[in-house]
Amino acid sequence: MNSTSPIIFGLTGPMASGKGAAALYFQNHHHAKTFRFSSILRDLLKRLGLPEIRENMVAMSEAVRHAFGEDILAKAMAHDAATTDQPLVIIEGIRRKEDITYLKNLPNFVLVAIDADMRIRYERLVKRGENADDQTKTWDQFVADHDRSTEITITPVMAEARERIINNGTNDDLEQQIDTLVHKYTALHH
Repeated sequence: MNSTSPIIFGLTGPMASGKGAAALYFQNHHHAKTFRFSSILRDLLKRLGLPEIRENMVAMSEAVRHAFGEDILAKAMAHDAATTDQPLVIIEGIRRKEDITYLKNLPNFVLVAIDADMRIRYERLVKRGENADDQTKTWDQFVADHDRSTEITITPVMAEARERIINNGTNDDLEQQIDTLVHKYTALHH
């Protein structure tokens, strides 16, 4: 580990596996700077006055990548991560191999897969209502969402993860796993 560059944890995993909760914990308890792939897409949708529903997020992601290259969002994330002055950086929402093309070349980049059982993820998704259509989503719709272009690419990315968090338990369980991870890499960093 390079001690002058920030430690960068890239979070990947299926929808509602706990990436957002993990990023928030990293931010609040470990003073990490967080970047989300979806923030760029949400900013564009807001600017265009379009609702932030999963369908629009998928369409915007596909349009931006089609127009400017599969790796355009990855370039922006890698630039943001490399130029921050924070010692700990979180990149949330890594979904495709192109997303890590530039990140994995940065010193101290660690890909972390976060996963949870599908039923648990469905219950979390409906409960949190992050997107406008989440609270009314049926189990069948949730299952079908896993076949979308933005979801099918996640499994191969998870296979490349150096670290893995299984998030089937409580928030305390998740936080304990994160604390262990941070301790491991900050110890290596010094």
